[in-house]
Amino acid sequence: MSGLGQVAAFAAQTRTADVPQTVQARSALILADCIGAIVGGAAEPDVAALAERQQGAGPALLIGTRETRTSGTAALLNGTAGTTLEMDEGNQFCKGHPGMHTAPAALAAAAALERVSGADLLAAIALGYDVGARVGIATQLRPSMHPHGTWGAICAATAVARLQGADVEQMRHAISLSASLGLSTSRRTMLDGGTVRNVFAGVSGQMGILAGDLIASGFTGDKDGVSQVFGYVVSDSFDDAAFTAQLGDRWEVSRNYFKMHSCCRYNHAALDALAKLQERSQVLDYRDVEKVTVETYVLAVELDDPAPKNVLAGKFSVPFAVATVLVNGSSGVDSFTMPNVVNPEILDLAARVEVVENAEMTALLPNKRPARVTVTLKSGETLSAETETNRGDWSAPYQPEEIRAKYLSLTTRLWQEDAAVRIWDMVMDLESAPSLDPLFAEMAHAPR
Repeated sequence: MSGLGQVAAFAAQTRTADVPQTVQARSALILADCIGAIVGGAAEPDVAALAERQQGAGPALLIGTRETRTSGTAALLNGTAGTTLEMDEGNQFCKGHPGMHTAPAALAAAAALERVSGADLLAAIALGYDVGARVGIATQLRPSMHPHGTWGAICAATAVARLQGADVEQMRHAISLSASLGLSTSRRTMLDGGTVRNVFAGVSGQMGILAGDLIASGFTGDKDGVSQVFGYVVSDSFDDAAFTAQLGDRWEVSRNYFKMHSCCRYNHAALDALAKLQERSQVLDYRDVEKVTVETYVLAVELDDPAPKNVLAGKFSVPFAVATVLVNGSSGVDSFTMPNVVNPEILDLAARVEVVENAEMTALLPNKRPARVTVTLKSGETLSAETETNRGDWSAPYQPEEIRAKYLSLTTRLWQEDAAVRIWDMVMDLESAPSLDPLFAEMAHAPR
């Protein structure tokens, strides 16, 4: 059987009851994290303006509001909101964010179905995440491409097909045809501050909903759209063995990471090292800093613009991230805003942050994400700290209470805190919920 056939059978035939409890629990944590990122992002003016323009009655909630839309539009808008703050989870092995490509589509599809249990939703998210992430692992996208919006359509389509009860043949076509529904994304968008990049995951969710409609209507994919698109179109090779490696034994949700810093993951090693340095030095006043040197791996070195033109570009700049954290004492959402992007003190400091590649650190990818930060003070004293991997990785995880605190900090941008707490608890207990209706109702009434 081909790799696609094996994966399709796994996605269609794995019984919800056979999904390991640890996988269900991890999927619930990922879902809660995604909901937090979506509500936080929905508070941003451009996201709200887009939602106002994308009208159309439907069953699916725009999370963070009381409004509903068609399932496709809801997946688009919720996925866009969840990407905007750069606070959504990810997976270092596929070099992307499967959660935000899967959860919005799964929620939107479930809202249109008559009855979906919490366990069925979590299984669909785990399977959609797994299949799409495996495509990312099995291919090397062209360096000029941004991974968002590429294999993410497969995440969404797999989850939707699963919820709709697809058999093996329908699942194979859902995965195959969704490979052709991805985007030709530009990596430069993240570096140049092109906020179209924030829509990529949302479009994947929308395409996942479309794929479900296509399969239900009798449409088919090509023989193996996955190996064709990801082996010849957006990449020059596709590793079928990697696509199926340890299928059913190694669940990709179990190798994910969570984020606390409101910026690109490639910044995080430097910020984690900086946090160590600050803890060790007790008080580090940015006005005493002469320069900062960041040694790190090659992917992070690309993020070297000291004068980003907008918030998105700031989130993809190591010099700006280091400078705004030193000035503001925080790596949260409020440190990555337009007033900070144009703050002359931050820009002056960012201009004195040097980012250099350490080849030994690059060699540790993808298992490790290291960095060393050296701060030279105006007195001539130097302070240094380093980290081998990002906090929040599967090998150095945040505790659930830390993820919950982040969730509350984001959801209370729009939701009442008591409602946010109830929703967290409901998601954590979703495996035993016979219906999603109470969760959807609680989210609809949560906005202040």
